[in-house]
Formats: sequence, C-alpha cells, structure tokens
Amino acid sequence: MDRSYLFAPGHNRKLLGKVFDAGADAVILDLEDAVPPAEKSTARDNVAFVLTTHTAWVRINAPGTELAAADLDAVASSAHGIRIPKVETLDDIHWVADRAPGRPLICAIETAKGVANAFAIAEHPAVTHIALGGIDLQKDLGTGKGDAPMQYVRSHLVVAARAAGIAPPIDSVYPHIDDTDGLVRQATHSRDLGLFGKSAIHPAQLPAIHTTFSPRQNDIDWARQVIEAFENAGGAAVRLPTGEFVDLPVAERARKILDFAHA
Repeated sequence: MDRSYLFAPGHNRKLLGKVFDAGADAVILDLEDAVPPAEKSTARDNVAFVLTTHTAWVRINAPGTELAAADLDAVASSAHGIRIPKVETLDDIHWVADRAPGRPLICAIETAKGVANAFAIAEHPAVTHIALGGIDLQKDLGTGKGDAPMQYVRSHLVVAARAAGIAPPIDSVYPHIDDTDGLVRQATHSRDLGLFGKSAIHPAQLPAIHTTFSPRQNDIDWARQVIEAFENAGGAAVRLPTGEFVDLPVAERARKILDFAHA
C-alpha cells in the first residue's frame, strides 16, 4: 500500500519535472484546484505528455463538467488511475468510469452528501480507494479547524472502505507545510483510526508521512512475538508472557504487520 500521494499542479512544468524524484510512493498530477482557470488547457497538455514516460494518478475536474470531459479525453488511456474530486453519488462514478474504462478510481469525499453516500461509493467495482478531502469538507460542514470535527468522518470512511473490501481510506492533506509536529500528530491520529496513507502538497512532508505509516519497531517486535507463540502452540490460542491473549485474528493481524514491514 502507498503511504504518500504527492500532488503536483499540471500547469507548472518545473514541478512536473521534479515531482517524480521527490520520493513519494505515488504521484497525483492535478488538473483541478491547483490549476488556475486560464491554465486548464496547458495543464491538460502537460500532464498528457508527462504520462507518456511516467506513472501517475490524475485528479480531474468535477465530474459531469466540460472540463472533466476534456481531462478524460486527454489522460484516461494513459493515467495509472483517476482521482475524482467531490464525489457525492454513484452517478459521479459512473460518469467517470464510462469515460475511463478499466482505470482504478480514487473517490474524494469532500461534502456532507459524499459522507452520507460513502458506503455506496466504496462498493462501486471501479473504486479502489476513498479519500478524505478534509479542507473542503470542513468548509461544507461549517466546522472549526483541527482533527476533532473530522473524527467521525474519518471513522465513517474507515468502516465504509472495510465493508466494501477495499484499501483503507487515504487521509487528507495537511496544509501547514512548516508544521511537521502537527503533520505527525494528524497522521498518527488518522492511522490509529484505521486510515492508511496521506496526501501531500510538498516533498518536505514526505519523510514524516512515511515514518508515520511505516510499521513501527515496537509493532514489528510485538508481531514477531505473537507469531512465534502462536506457531509454537500449534495454532491454538495462547497467552503471551505479557498477559495478552492471542488467537487466530490476533495472529493474522501480526502477519499483516510483518508482511508490510518486509515489503
């Protein structure tokens, strides 16, 4: 699974030339919010050209618009996948999937209506990820800043993704580039709630994101202890020296941690 998704505005050729060397697990070339209206066509041409030699997701403009239709005409056949902004209904997904057949979709949940329909959105067969668009969602809901107003939504998206059998949700960007401590706090909180991976708007954010979403040494040590004890017990439930009870679900969780650590 990818820990980081680094955005790059499609109209900025300088950044497009650097983003693939920044160290992100995945790159999202942006045709939407980061691109001024007068630069939309230029951004589309730049991104289409970059995709001839690089692998990336593309964030298109709002589904159902002429801008989005032009975006998909230009990149649907070459993008690794499409990130759809402000997804609210299955119609939004169908509209994109019909124009980008076979491409995996990230659906950004950025409105109250999107949150309400998150379970249906996550169930669509073309959707591989749902993502929290926290800044736009806070604006739509009229909430204050910080993580507390978004805690319900984060947990709601985790349950929706899990129920649909897709990857955990991707966390929202953290807009304060120089506040590494705040980024770590938010990423850690999101990871503890069950999200995995985080969008980024600057390469300087990547080390903190990667560290937070990589297996921690204490988790790896715990997982090794669990697997050793479980295997020594022949797959039967067993009690660790710490007093923790281990059965099959706990052992499976431990195996996932070790598999990801090895990857």
